[in-house]
Amino acid sequence: MPAVVGVGYYGFNTNTPDMSWKEIMYEAAVRAYEDAGIDPRRDVDSFVTCAEDFYEGFAIFDEFVPDQLGAVVKPTCTVCADFLYGLATAYMQIESGLADIAVVEAHSKASDMKTFGEIIRHAMDPIWLKGVTRAHPYYFAALEMSYYMNKYCISEEAIAEVVVKNKGNAILNESAPYGAKLTVESVLNSPFVFYPMRKIEIAERADGAIVFVVARDEIARKITDSPVWIKGIGWWSETSSYDTRSFEALYAYKAGKMAYKMAGIEVPVKEIDIAEIDDRFAFKELQHIVALQLAGKFEVCELMREGYFSRNGSLPVNVSGGNLGVGNLLEATGAQKSLEVVLQLRREAGRRQIDCELGVAQCWRYIPTASGAVAVFGV
Repeated sequence: MPAVVGVGYYGFNTNTPDMSWKEIMYEAAVRAYEDAGIDPRRDVDSFVTCAEDFYEGFAIFDEFVPDQLGAVVKPTCTVCADFLYGLATAYMQIESGLADIAVVEAHSKASDMKTFGEIIRHAMDPIWLKGVTRAHPYYFAALEMSYYMNKYCISEEAIAEVVVKNKGNAILNESAPYGAKLTVESVLNSPFVFYPMRKIEIAERADGAIVFVVARDEIARKITDSPVWIKGIGWWSETSSYDTRSFEALYAYKAGKMAYKMAGIEVPVKEIDIAEIDDRFAFKELQHIVALQLAGKFEVCELMREGYFSRNGSLPVNVSGGNLGVGNLLEATGAQKSLEVVLQLRREAGRRQIDCELGVAQCWRYIPTASGAVAVFGV
């Protein structure tokens, strides 16, 4: 079973005008190698970076990766997906014997994007969606939110509770730029931007980079006294077409089932100690909690109101502050989720530390996809 033996990160910031994407990748990589106590040019067998060319602004991104990761003349590949897909790639490389030590990197330089909405629109169906309207693609998220609220009796107050919880948690995270002390009333009194979605319910973008060093079990035990085991990992994609998809976060449910099966988890709500899940739209946290079998469809609102998912609750969710507190990190979203779980399991989370031994990290590939991945980490 592969284990995480080193982590490094840079950020997270609303913008980094003084640093290029190469520089933030380098900073994260140096810290990860120092944490693991390895020399990348000597010890690492494979390097995986996670990037989408449209987010980067140029094609064939892996050509620009080796220098800052210390991967010159080493096997290097790009996974055009979230960090958790890259972690799954490293997992398979190690389990298949192709590598003993692999490095996984993901980053966001979202502040460089001037037309984020247009980039998202470019990924949409060219006939039925992209060509029909010039409306901002967040309207499609609002449509899904409306569907979800009406079908499962999700209240505006419950969604506001997500915002209050996550931005409040972010105050204890020195790496979260969007922390704030709010009330449900202040959220409900804030303006709509894509009805029924409020601006404060949408995660702002952020810059940052995360690097993980992953090793085969026997090597992991030699490198560190505190390996964090990747007990299970899964991914799944539903159709990206809005006219045929389920709007039930089926990607999270299917990916979760795959990861839980590998990890030997039969009742997630009883066995998981901490969860870091995608909340780039506040309603998505509720949807993903249910999809990951951490609550029932018609009880999640009441549990949120009661504080069940708070930092001091029975099942803490997004103790880091989530995307609402840390920011939308694009393809590094799953990396930030995994980082928080790993830091918690290593008892290195500082003021936000909770008692935990098993955690789950989940990502969604954002609009317009219905793709996602899940990883289970344990000590």
